[in-house]
Amino acid sequence: MKTYLPLLLLISVISCTSPKEKQEEATQPVQVELVTSKGTIVLELSDRTPKHRDNFIQLVKENAYDSLLFHRVIEGFMVQAGDPESKYAHDSAALGDGDRDYKIPAEFDTTLFHKRGALGAARDGNSERASSAMQFYIVQRGALTDSLIDRGESRINGWLAENYVLNAPENELLKNEMEKAMENQEWETYSQLNDSLKSLAKSFEFDHYTIPEEHREVYRSLGGTPHLDQNYTVFGEVISGMEVVDSIAAVQVNELDRPVENVRIISARIIEQ
Repeated sequence: MKTYLPLLLLISVISCTSPKEKQEEATQPVQVELVTSKGTIVLELSDRTPKHRDNFIQLVKENAYDSLLFHRVIEGFMVQAGDPESKYAHDSAALGDGDRDYKIPAEFDTTLFHKRGALGAARDGNSERASSAMQFYIVQRGALTDSLIDRGESRINGWLAENYVLNAPENELLKNEMEKAMENQEWETYSQLNDSLKSLAKSFEFDHYTIPEEHREVYRSLGGTPHLDQNYTVFGEVISGMEVVDSIAAVQVNELDRPVENVRIISARIIEQ
């Protein structure tokens, strides 16, 4: 028995510590390296948005982002990429409509907000606020004043009111007509219907969203785009390479906000930890 006692103790120690170590490893956030023609950006994905996290990981593993462009760049706002049609697009092509044939359900979390460096999911005007399968943006805007933060809060609640109205059972006809107009790209009709929606939303009563003070402090000191909160899903953030994001944001763009000289994602990979 004495011969086996040290081995039994060793097994006991391993069995006690191994699950904890495995759990710690499992809870480490996933990081993604984007090598771009302007430099390298490292993203950390949030475990609070598992559908977006897992989808992004799968796309990276499929090399879906390799060679795609940053097709929409607005300095002082954000940089956007992920349109699969941008890979071989000619220089004058209008981009932004490309995607895969599915959407990711919205995942709003009150701890995730549009601070500078936030990684968000682009989307169209669908009533569920579901995200694009592929297109993403990185918030680039700098520090904000209280008045701009207040204005952002007002815009948040304006969009929330419109969404609540659009999804109310009594407005199902309006919702269907707007979706039909969007699908058929009948933008004049869509604009008229949207005006009706805005009119209804002005008198809609609901519990307004208030930007938390801790978020306001970050917006004051670091920056961001508060008006997107609770309307677009944030699913990660930049942990390295914000200077690269700034250099992308600073490029010359055309009237469609596409860079005149292509800015490309050369490769994307999961960082092994």
